[in-house]
Amino acid sequence: MEHDGQLELYTAVAAQLKEAHTTVRALQVPEGVRMALTRKLLVITAAAKHDLADATRRLERFTADLDEGRIPDEDR
Repeated sequence: MEHDGQLELYTAVAAQLKEAHTTVRALQVPEGVRMALTRKLLVITAAAKHDLADATRRLERFTADLDEGRIPDEDR
C-alpha cells in the first residue's frame, strides 16, 4: 500500500512540473531567462528521481518565486 502513496506523490509532482514548464514557456522574458528557468526545472526533475521530498520543496519554491514575479536576470 505504501507503494501506491509513493506513486500518487510522483504523479502529483510530475503534473506540477508539467504545469511549471508550461508557465515558463508562456512567460514574456528574454530567451536567456527562459533557458535559465528551464534548466532549473530540469534540475528539479532530476532530483525527483533520487529525493522526491527535496524535489517537491524545490518545485514549490520555484513556483512561488514565479508567482511572486521573482524571475532571475538573464546572466544568472
